[in-house]
Amino acid sequence: MSSNALEICLKCQEIISSTSSHIKCDSGICEQVYHRKCTGLNEDQLRMIDTVQNLNWKCDVCVLKVQNVSKLSQCLEKCLREHEKRLEVLEMGLQKRSKLDDPQTPPLCPFLPNTVGRKAVTITVVFVLLTTVLGIVLATTTNLFGKTLNQTNFDVIDNGTLVMVKVPEWGGKPAKNKLGVQKLPIHRVVISHTAAEGCESLEVCSARVKVVQSFHMDSWDWDHIGYNFLVGGDGRVYEGRGWNYVGAHTKGYNTGSVGISFIGTFTKIKPTERQLKACQLLIAEGVRLKKLDPNYRLYGHRQLSATESPGEEVYRIIKTWPHWSHEIDP
Repeated sequence: MSSNALEICLKCQEIISSTSSHIKCDSGICEQVYHRKCTGLNEDQLRMIDTVQNLNWKCDVCVLKVQNVSKLSQCLEKCLREHEKRLEVLEMGLQKRSKLDDPQTPPLCPFLPNTVGRKAVTITVVFVLLTTVLGIVLATTTNLFGKTLNQTNFDVIDNGTLVMVKVPEWGGKPAKNKLGVQKLPIHRVVISHTAAEGCESLEVCSARVKVVQSFHMDSWDWDHIGYNFLVGGDGRVYEGRGWNYVGAHTKGYNTGSVGISFIGTFTKIKPTERQLKACQLLIAEGVRLKKLDPNYRLYGHRQLSATESPGEEVYRIIKTWPHWSHEIDP
């Protein structure tokens, strides 16, 4: 994989190959990336966004949220006006009845005429009630939206168990041709990174793995995704070629090796603890299943190939793991 990060259009789910062809939502919170062609804007509008200062573009999701809040406020204002009209009609009836039945009824506000005081107090009470209702609705909406974001962004595995996501479960395609069978047990583990964006949920990590598979199979015409396994920031392990088949991750060292790639770019960003734990659990499981030699050697991708992979932060950590070796076996 290239060391440059891959960006994915959130609308068409395709790779954004050039930074000049993308546009980012500038709502202040979202910041999702889209193809310029997927925004629905014409060339003049796109050119205006590029040249005019303080002119921002928001994605459909952010625009819809703003419209929903605006519609709710308009609806409440309309209800308040209609309620005021009903109060005026009711007040006129009460005035007529008051003059007939109880002409000595004291005013609601002693400093204003009876009709004005009653109307002012009533409107104030109604306004306070409707404002309270609006606040409750907005708070509930914000809370639900926050829970949705939390479920999306922090759908993680933190209980120290190995969770394997099979190829069909993350939406992957089967191999185009028969893969080379690996001679077991494997005696070498090669750790790399995808050099793309990271992820912290099943949905997003699955999308990242599908992008990698499409890149390998469509752009490089490989038979399958090159890695044997991929490890997400959500603490799950995503199956690639698995234990039994030779991978395509480290030229010259694929046979006799299992390629494990961390989803993300770790030149400066540290991997999550759950991501590191998932990788260690996977290696331990390989030994338990006798797929991996108990005396295996652990390498960073950069030790066997001219690359920055697995990134300085991951490489610094795996050098402290058992079985890491600076001696390259054939």
